[in-house]
Amino acid sequence: MDQEIICAISNEKCTLDDAVIFGTIVSGFRKFIKKKHPKIKEKDYICKNVLREIRRQYIEDAILKEKGHITIIDKKVVDSILNQESVVRDSEREFIEGTGFWDGFADKVAEFVGSWKFIFIFCFFIVVWIILNAYILLYQPLDPYPFILLNLVLSCVAALQAPIIIMSQNRKEEKDRIRSQNDYMVNLKAELEIKGLNEKIDYLLQDEWKKLLEVQRLQLDILEELSFNKK
Repeated sequence: MDQEIICAISNEKCTLDDAVIFGTIVSGFRKFIKKKHPKIKEKDYICKNVLREIRRQYIEDAILKEKGHITIIDKKVVDSILNQESVVRDSEREFIEGTGFWDGFADKVAEFVGSWKFIFIFCFFIVVWIILNAYILLYQPLDPYPFILLNLVLSCVAALQAPIIIMSQNRKEEKDRIRSQNDYMVNLKAELEIKGLNEKIDYLLQDEWKKLLEVQRLQLDILEELSFNKK
């Protein structure tokens, strides 16, 4: 049976494997815990689930200091760090999955209307229309000068074309929003992870210096003993 200990913060029981000694926590995080729980001692145990919630507060506090506020996206990044999950999303696939038939139709129409192919076809149509009604169908023109029917057709095309292009542009903006949100989450997580790694490295270096000092002291004591014995 695993040995049970008492958490110094929550006063709840947990196994030794599910606990961490307060003195082994990196210095920056340890100071944050000490500030919230000043009575805690270096040899006290903290349950991992309690430590997880305190780490959440620690990370959110760091974001607050940088930005002044925390958004839902920031909280998702914090959850991904605590759960050791990836925040990278396939924005292209996510965008395509949210596309309906009419959305795709609007994109294709906007793509065609915004091409040289459409300009050439439309110019050819206008020129043919004018030639037919001004010269070939001179005695019984379908749309005599000043081509009122042609103006009506052009007005209808423009009236239908504008909202379709706007719909397509809105979808492009949504795609850019998903992509920029994904980039922001990745960058924020990387920044927080690097900050945590720097704290761990600093802690390890301090620990190594302490060990080196202890070794030097032992070496000095041995040298003193040897010199005393020779005398």
